[in-house]
Amino acid sequence: MKIGLLGCGTVGGGVLDIVEKRSDMEIKYVLVRRPRPELGALAVSDAAVILNDPEVDTVVEVLGGLSPSFEYVAAALKAGKNVVTANKHLVAHYYKELIALAKENGAAFRCTPAVGGGIPWLVNLERVARVNPVKEFWGIMNGTTNFILDAMHKNGADFSAVLAQAQALGYAEADPSADIDGLDIQRKCIITANVAFGAMLSEEDVPVAGIRNVKACDIAAAEAHGRVCRILGCGKKTEKGVAAYVEPVFAAAGSLEAAVDKNFNMISFDTEYTGRESFYGQGAGRYPTAYNAVEDCVDILEGVKSFYTDKMEPVSPDNSAEAHPYYVRTSAKSAGLDAAKAEVWGEGVLTKPLSVKEAHDMAALLLKSDPGFFMAGIKD
Repeated sequence: MKIGLLGCGTVGGGVLDIVEKRSDMEIKYVLVRRPRPELGALAVSDAAVILNDPEVDTVVEVLGGLSPSFEYVAAALKAGKNVVTANKHLVAHYYKELIALAKENGAAFRCTPAVGGGIPWLVNLERVARVNPVKEFWGIMNGTTNFILDAMHKNGADFSAVLAQAQALGYAEADPSADIDGLDIQRKCIITANVAFGAMLSEEDVPVAGIRNVKACDIAAAEAHGRVCRILGCGKKTEKGVAAYVEPVFAAAGSLEAAVDKNFNMISFDTEYTGRESFYGQGAGRYPTAYNAVEDCVDILEGVKSFYTDKMEPVSPDNSAEAHPYYVRTSAKSAGLDAAKAEVWGEGVLTKPLSVKEAHDMAALLLKSDPGFFMAGIKD
């Protein structure tokens, strides 16, 4: 296998290190944005060199973002080259287009490192869904936010202080919005739901509530009721379609999710024949993510010539079908919230069960008058 590597940052450097130790594949080119003399003859600054070389049969994309990543990946697939990507934003946003291009041109398209980093999540989801229908999935899919929430529980630390620590350790970007606003999890949730349920959900179908506004009083409220705050991506097959959403959750202190510490991830699915299976490990990082990219290349070498599912049905988003109580802290007045109150939890209130759609619609309204609004689902 001859590989064109698009990007050589943290993950790309890991891919380069791992592939150099193998005899069944080699990296012929590395696309760089600035001079990288240490890469020698491997470095090229023009993607066309890679895309037009017939010897390059596989492209590994680790640039991130939508453009020019989409243009490069689409061109590679049109040229019949296999593509492996760690770019969850790209896959979630252009899901239908990329799967269709791969199928039309007989190329493999794989993105195992895009969801779960080093966790072999998508390949196991692919395997189980062939025989054992997936009813539901949920999980901690972002190491940065889990690191923040875990530290707030264990150290009583302030959100902004822990975020700064996460940035210093390299867990969070200088602009952490994609993590703390839940968008990174949303993208992983979309890919997972589409593979699990043969769906074609997009960003507008999956509501998101992040942790930007979580405070020590919210953590205290959770602990006072035997719970731990985590942020989860969730999806469920319903009678009318698929419920999929991202939100902070007050999980029972004895649950597996509550025990996931630091920057680790854990994702689970519940299936018809075997029930719950959970996958725990490093959700990001140089070698965990790079390892799964190279695993995808090995799968292609061994004959994989497809995506994780061949089902792409126009399934309706159905977030009215999933309901549970919510913890809500806000200074804004809302007749809907007043009607839904069940009891006071510290500086917030617990609601009666609300559908995910009702809760997220309410959140959108309250945020307009209270920028500090925070809510979390109550799930066991």
